[in-house]
Amino acid sequence: MTQQPSLSGCNALIASLGADKVALPGTDAYNASLASYFSLQVAAVQPLCFVAPKTAADVSAVLGVVAANPADGLHDFAIRSGGHMCFPGASNEPGGVTVDLRGLDSIDLSQDRSVVSVGPGSTWDAVYAKLDPLGLSVTGGRVAGVGVGGLTLGGGISFFGPRYGWTCDTVTAFEVVLADGSIVEANESVNQDLLQGLRGGSNNFGVVTRIDLATFDQGPVWSASIYNPVSTIDDVARIVTNLVAPANYDENASFIVGFGYSQTGGLTVINNQLVYTKPVEDPPYYQELLNLPSIMKTSSIVDMTTLSRQQAQLLPPGAARYMYGTVTILATEPMIRATFDAWNSSLEDVKDISGLTWALSLDSVPPSMSQRGAGTNALGLADWKESRIVCLLSQAWAEQADDERVYAASAALITAIEDAARKLDAYDPFLYLNYAAKWQDPIASYGEASVQQLREVRGRVDPKGVFTKLVSGGFKIPS
Repeated sequence: MTQQPSLSGCNALIASLGADKVALPGTDAYNASLASYFSLQVAAVQPLCFVAPKTAADVSAVLGVVAANPADGLHDFAIRSGGHMCFPGASNEPGGVTVDLRGLDSIDLSQDRSVVSVGPGSTWDAVYAKLDPLGLSVTGGRVAGVGVGGLTLGGGISFFGPRYGWTCDTVTAFEVVLADGSIVEANESVNQDLLQGLRGGSNNFGVVTRIDLATFDQGPVWSASIYNPVSTIDDVARIVTNLVAPANYDENASFIVGFGYSQTGGLTVINNQLVYTKPVEDPPYYQELLNLPSIMKTSSIVDMTTLSRQQAQLLPPGAARYMYGTVTILATEPMIRATFDAWNSSLEDVKDISGLTWALSLDSVPPSMSQRGAGTNALGLADWKESRIVCLLSQAWAEQADDERVYAASAALITAIEDAARKLDAYDPFLYLNYAAKWQDPIASYGEASVQQLREVRGRVDPKGVFTKLVSGGFKIPS
């Protein structure tokens, strides 16, 4: 009896790495991998097999099979660290193999404590749990459970961003397995072009197996979660515009203004998540926001591990279907108000959707963040001399039958915000990759000069286009 090509391909991985590192359909390990994804849409995608490397050498062996032998049935493969991308195919490959990097989860501090080397499969709360007791931190992600690899390669927004830049700007070195199986370093001394390309260029060059992050001294931080009635929107728009003005910005401050609706409670609110990266109760910088009428208000001084886990608790409970989308605007009072109005108007078309959470978050990006790594990352933001707001649409719902309604309403909302931004001279074309919807093109938004540099790096390190042609998920460098 002749084996199916797909089974032959998975067996080739077993022969190369061992049966303990390859999970076939129907096994407990396979089902556990599916169940670990953030979004139900991604969890429904069934690859031919999961492969779970533990070392860079293992990853090299995987590429020796999937990149060299497409006739074995593994024509496509996906790369997964934390598994938080929401759309099918982003980090899970139907009809191919999914390379699950969660086994690459080491966290090692250098002897001089200036750098922490982290596996891409680790999560940010695990990194903070290692560093908090040592009085150290990194410019890492804000939410527990999010993978280090994906967030960093997409840019990375951090509560420490105003002080140190995007997460990718604080990477001192990457270890990368290239398509030919070679294991290389990318740092300021060797493969510097690859280092820059990986700072925002996502999975287009190789499989990252180690990320070296610069550390800094850090103690507890102040955090507050405030729910305001939507009647405060005019005050919120005015206050936020003033706070994010470069002349006023306090680099210890990082905050998210959110507009949220939950079908469960039928409540529409403004949710301000405020962080101050020093242990200062009710920082004067935030005083006007703190003085607004509120429905609920909590605050505490916590370490980063606790804060990241608190942020994770803000996500809708239980398994859900998710969608992200993004748009970038200038931080002006009329534009913030127009963004709220567009979001509020969009609710009428979706309120009846089962299990719906309809949210829009505004992340402030001051020049102190965007300019730290300008010219040394791939994001193309050297001309951001004023503050921007990166908007995240984050929708959750229960039923597959409602997918197309949510996708269509989300796309319409993005278009409405973009139209308003153009009318108010507040539009910016940048699309933050980690927030982008499947149909958006974030790498193109970096600008032609950056895109051309990325093409050149790709041509050098992956001349056969393995990570363009065989890795169908994620966002690609425009041709």
